[in-house]
Amino acid sequence: MGNWPILSLVTFLPLVGAGLILLLARGNDAAVAATARWVALWTTLVTFALSVAVWIGFDPSVVGFQMEEKLAWFPDLNISYHMGVDGISVLFVVLSAFLMPICILASWESIHSRVKEYMVSFLILETMMIGMFSALDYVLFYVFFEGVLIPMFVIIGIWGSGERRIYAAFKLFLFTLLGSVLMLVALLAMYVQAGTTDIPTLLATDFGYHMQIWLWLAMFASFAVKVPMWPVHTWLPDAHVEAPTAGSVILAGVLLKMGGYGFLRFSIPMLPEATALLTPLVYGLSIVAVIYTSLVALAQEDMKKMIAYSSIAHMGFVTAGMFSLTQQGMEGSIFQMLSHGVVSSALFLCVGVVYDRLHTREIARYGGLAKNMPKYAVFFMIMLLGSVGLPATSGFVGEFLILTGLFQANTWVGTLVATGLVLGATYMLLLYRKVIFGEITREDVRKMKDLSPREIAIFVPLTIVVLWMGIYPSSFLNVMSVSVDHLITQYHTDLGRAAAVAVAVR
Repeated sequence: MGNWPILSLVTFLPLVGAGLILLLARGNDAAVAATARWVALWTTLVTFALSVAVWIGFDPSVVGFQMEEKLAWFPDLNISYHMGVDGISVLFVVLSAFLMPICILASWESIHSRVKEYMVSFLILETMMIGMFSALDYVLFYVFFEGVLIPMFVIIGIWGSGERRIYAAFKLFLFTLLGSVLMLVALLAMYVQAGTTDIPTLLATDFGYHMQIWLWLAMFASFAVKVPMWPVHTWLPDAHVEAPTAGSVILAGVLLKMGGYGFLRFSIPMLPEATALLTPLVYGLSIVAVIYTSLVALAQEDMKKMIAYSSIAHMGFVTAGMFSLTQQGMEGSIFQMLSHGVVSSALFLCVGVVYDRLHTREIARYGGLAKNMPKYAVFFMIMLLGSVGLPATSGFVGEFLILTGLFQANTWVGTLVATGLVLGATYMLLLYRKVIFGEITREDVRKMKDLSPREIAIFVPLTIVVLWMGIYPSSFLNVMSVSVDHLITQYHTDLGRAAAVAVAVR
């Protein structure tokens, strides 16, 4: 990309769009809403195009960070504005930019009040998400990481569809903030030790065994909430149920990936000795998440809650595979996060389609939709099969790689996590049977119309990506392979060096 600051453009273009909405949206309510919608849509589409340019310009054969931009921010404190991507982060930048125009289209007709403020909130949210995945300074990362909370809090609290939306917004805010305070303490401790917040420098810093354990636990408190891992997962079902459809898309599609990305960027590479010691803790919590939340999903009568609990189970797969510390397990975890970002977003959009028509998410209120909504039934089926991991869909590749890595690392963990495949297929197929098949017994269900052209335009790109990832996974795996291999090699090298030092001291 030469000297072109492509990452800054991708990160801050949504803020420019938000500013344009505030400047251009004038007149009566209808004119303001129309201007806000179109500016937001075109801004997110251009941002996505730029993110694809980042992906195309990325060289997957090179180890380390690319497209770096670095400027002095607080020079006296050795804190800089430092941006860059590697094979792990570049795909999450593209995922964040890909989902945002879909969110704008999904909100086109369902959001009627304060449309200008709604679109501005989403554009600010996009800047925070892309900035977090691109940041190479810990302070900058922390600003973006925490900045995501503000627009999401506003989106759920103001445009949420339930009576408990304020409660859900505050619960999300407090859970995340509490964990992030501990991460801030870890950041300060690392700064005192290393004299810098530059992430590449911190990756090469030895923090000592006992300090690593405390730093790892402090970071874990923040990242585990974001994943979310059991037992700090309870904010997620409430947030999903109360959030507008587009809010659920971003929650499931991107925000849940922030915790997993934090483990990959900080906990594992910076704190290898603590990671080796505490991996059984992650295994245990991941197993509980997979099995327990799958069983809870089976008991749900609300479609959104069922998919929310399924997200927790899928992220249990991700954390287990990640801490297998094998090439297949780690690549599978990253691939599964990308797959889940698309599939779960599409499933929440499927719920949003029927909710917009009948204004209820109760599973028992539906049935027989295949008769009067055949297009909807096809898209719903594709996404459901992607969720349960049918071959030729994105979910299969991620789950297969994760289980391959887990069985290499620990057979018992792999076996217990694999039970989630059966449970996941059970609750998803039950949901599909109850909603799509059977006889139509209610007149309001009989009158429901099939997908509109706008809704088809939303589901087609999601379907293409799910099938593309399932049929041609190497186009994604090749991007991350070198970075994952370098991470694992460096992890084992650091562990070996620490063991040699310990023996020498004795």
